[in-house]
Amino acid sequence: MAELLEIKHVSKRYRGLVANQDVNLTVASGSMRCIIGPNGAGKTTLISLVSGHQTPTTGEIWFKGENVTHRSVPQRSRLGIVRKFQTPTLYNNLSTYKNLELAVLGSRCAPKRRHTRILQVLELVRMTEFIRTSVSRLSHGQKQWLEIGLLIANDAELLLLDEPTAGMTAEETHATGELVRGLVQDLHLSAMIIEHDINFIRDLRAPVTVLHLGAVLAEGEFDQIQQNETVRKVYLGEE
Repeated sequence: MAELLEIKHVSKRYRGLVANQDVNLTVASGSMRCIIGPNGAGKTTLISLVSGHQTPTTGEIWFKGENVTHRSVPQRSRLGIVRKFQTPTLYNNLSTYKNLELAVLGSRCAPKRRHTRILQVLELVRMTEFIRTSVSRLSHGQKQWLEIGLLIANDAELLLLDEPTAGMTAEETHATGELVRGLVQDLHLSAMIIEHDINFIRDLRAPVTVLHLGAVLAEGEFDQIQQNETVRKVYLGEE
């Protein structure tokens, strides 16, 4: 698979604080990459560097073979790099349909296809039965799924998901894993996922990168990471 995202020797410093240190990471087209690590490891900073909300002190970020290191958030969004924050940012007084309609209006979708596109996205995120439901009446998990739908409606190619299962029930967490895997497989999307729920990470069956003190500590499949003694000590809390 071709590399969609390439993070090359990226560091981010805030005066005396090093948030990321010489990070190298790739995400292939149509694949997932999970990012784990203890609090303060630099996970959210790294995803902010990819989304454009922050700029690296040194290093480069490439997307689809193009250097986007100094591109703005809107410019990266138009290229297909879209981000979901931990807390859903939805219009609670509007229906699921209307929320998606606003996202589609900002996409490249032709006006005559907008209604069909909204219905397609609702089906993809398993929210068809809530088409006219006010967002204020949705469960926390449903709001998270709808926000993922907004990213898809906005022509996403790379989903940046920051703790997508935070606050979810076990059932919602399992459904979210199925949803993300389905989107990657069926739409050939790519995803970069920060998550603390180890069971969720295991179920995604995707390559894992472990950050510690801003640097890459280990990379590999979940089983490899789980057996890594250094990772077990600094992240999984085992001596």
